[in-house]
Amino acid sequence: MKKREHFGSRFAVIMAMAGSAVGLGNIWRFPYIMGQYGGAAFILVYTAASIILALPIFYAESIIGRRARTDTFGAMSKLAPGTAWRWAGLLTILSPLLILCYYSVVGGWSVEYLFKSLSFSFTEVPVEEVPHFFKRFISSPWQPIFVHTVFMALVAGIVLSGVKDGIERFSKVAMPALFLLILVILGYSLTLPGAFKGVEYLIKPDFSRLTADAYAAALGQAFFSLSLGVGTVLTYSSYIKKDEDLFVSGVGTAVSDLAFALIAGFAVMPAVFAAGLQPGGGPGLVFETLPYIFNKMGEGLPILTTLTSSIFFVAILAAALTSAISMLEVGVAFLTDERGMNRRSATLLLAFLCWAVGILCSLSFGSLRGMTLLGLTFFDFLDHLCSDWLLPLGGFLFTVFVGWQMSKDDVRDEFTNGGTKNVRVFGVVYFLMRYLAPVGIVVIFLTNLFL
Repeated sequence: MKKREHFGSRFAVIMAMAGSAVGLGNIWRFPYIMGQYGGAAFILVYTAASIILALPIFYAESIIGRRARTDTFGAMSKLAPGTAWRWAGLLTILSPLLILCYYSVVGGWSVEYLFKSLSFSFTEVPVEEVPHFFKRFISSPWQPIFVHTVFMALVAGIVLSGVKDGIERFSKVAMPALFLLILVILGYSLTLPGAFKGVEYLIKPDFSRLTADAYAAALGQAFFSLSLGVGTVLTYSSYIKKDEDLFVSGVGTAVSDLAFALIAGFAVMPAVFAAGLQPGGGPGLVFETLPYIFNKMGEGLPILTTLTSSIFFVAILAAALTSAISMLEVGVAFLTDERGMNRRSATLLLAFLCWAVGILCSLSFGSLRGMTLLGLTFFDFLDHLCSDWLLPLGGFLFTVFVGWQMSKDDVRDEFTNGGTKNVRVFGVVYFLMRYLAPVGIVVIFLTNLFL
């Protein structure tokens, strides 16, 4: 039997898990979702959802993955042989690949903006014109597809290198650099004229904005940000050594993800108000705002704009890649574990399929803008399908599996490393996995259904 790869250390585990979680969901998606639902009030709900609901689901996936030591489909078949649970595993192979189809388009935008930074594009026009770059770019037919292709090639290249030499090595460098750079942007963003309105927006909750839709969006964002319900946590956990502390790894990942989302919000939103943009401006918000910051930073000194924007979009690209490789790895693990394909063939096949569907997502901002599914563009339809339905469904299935299908003794054994660690907190975590998390997800499902 082929020996399974594993992460080399606890730091590597947390960086890889955090890399899967911390990505465009924090920098690209969180600020505009938060802007749509009122800022500070949404942050409170999102924080509660991350700790009370999302973290227990993270543990459920971790327990399944490390217990089975295989892909999501194989894990369900191994731990519940002869049951229909294997189909739940199959669903959570499809979900991350669907997300990757449109996520790679946004990753391509970061490639484009890195090109623009290196070519001094942000310094050659008046600062007021910089936010308009984005709309012109995404409406063009070929450039977004080209950078989408570049991004998918980078993702495939890292996954081809394997767990230790590819995913672990990349995550250990990219994640610390990303945290440092976002802190630098935060510091400067707060000095911009008019930035205080953005800070006020983030610290003064307006609870009248908390509709049922806002609660559903907060949980959906927690799922999206932590990469829950799509098998990425399960797959990465299958590479964790048996003596690793799952509780510590989970807390480290969740805290990193939540902290980064809040830091990104405080880095972006003051600049949004300083630039005169709408806080709920949609998917392009970050790509309209950050170049404005860099241009303002380098007024009279273009090389500063080029340097800071280039470094930051390298970091954005790194964040996008760390999450994207985890999505592709779920499918690759399935094909190598269950279908006997080699890593190279599995990676290239899935990367090509995601790239092809991603072209439709990219064109939905341009020539296919008028083509809709249920009133949504192809990009928005996939985002809505995955974030509001498939991710919560996957999370629900994982928690029900751990809470009701697996024996409590097996769950305790895996979580506590055979009764040697975290015995006292197990009861609380098990209660949240077994009761609170599934009920919370059902409420969100009903909310989405009746909305």
